[in-house]
Amino acid sequence: MGPTLLTAETVLPLLKKRKEDSHKGDYGRALLVCGSERYRGAASLSAEGALRCGAGIVCLASVDEVLRAAAARLPEVIFLPLPENGMGGISSHGTGLILEEAERAAAILCGCGLTNSEDTLVLTENLILNAACPLVLDADALNAIAEKPHVLSCANVTPVVTPHPGEMARLTGKSVKEILADPQGTARDFSEKYDCVTVLKTHRTVVASPDGDLYENTTGNPGLARGGSGDILAGMITGFLAQGMKPTDAAGLAVFLHGLAADRTAEKESETGMLPSDIFPALRSIFREYGR
Repeated sequence: MGPTLLTAETVLPLLKKRKEDSHKGDYGRALLVCGSERYRGAASLSAEGALRCGAGIVCLASVDEVLRAAAARLPEVIFLPLPENGMGGISSHGTGLILEEAERAAAILCGCGLTNSEDTLVLTENLILNAACPLVLDADALNAIAEKPHVLSCANVTPVVTPHPGEMARLTGKSVKEILADPQGTARDFSEKYDCVTVLKTHRTVVASPDGDLYENTTGNPGLARGGSGDILAGMITGFLAQGMKPTDAAGLAVFLHGLAADRTAEKESETGMLPSDIFPALRSIFREYGR
């Protein structure tokens, strides 16, 4: 049986209109453990992705250099300063602070721009084992657990992983060529084996659930093929999770909207000239168009 296509008809009904008598607490608190001195922009892009998709509160946990950069761009974000490990990344000595903040979170994102280090492995493992809410793992969080993906099965709530083919190769031991030859089978097998939702990012991104359901995206273009696109997508998924969406629904909706906003941006800016951050105005227009 083939995959279900992610289309406006299949995913946009998941968007709910915000209630008139609501407040920020009704839309969830997202915790983002992201960024490093070298990759400051990744944290800002993921935070904006979560905010733009409706999360009520977004807390960015990172080192001072990252927080200062994010504060200059996103005054709506709140911050959790963490110790630095001497290489510009988050030190594992901040694990206790992160886990304390995680107790208040409705969804957590870990990995965007963290750098691949032993500290990242400690942080990632602790979140997988201790978080009581949905967890999105992207980029360096996936690289950190590449030799022990079985730890995903120990999560308290079904996690969402968002690898590109290179990261998936490290997680599975397959070659990139093998993965690209069968992205649907690769994603489905990984999700079933490790009890997670897999978002395998290719030119036709695949979303697989632990129970074998498979979805293929119908939006997006080569304008997204540049650094920062994945950070925004990971933040978008986290924003929807914070509002109470099921992991598979949050992943599918975010993937579709991310690509649709990119398609509209490319029409205006061109695939070559557009930047990942350019999709935010298009995303706002889509929400307005559908009354959300």
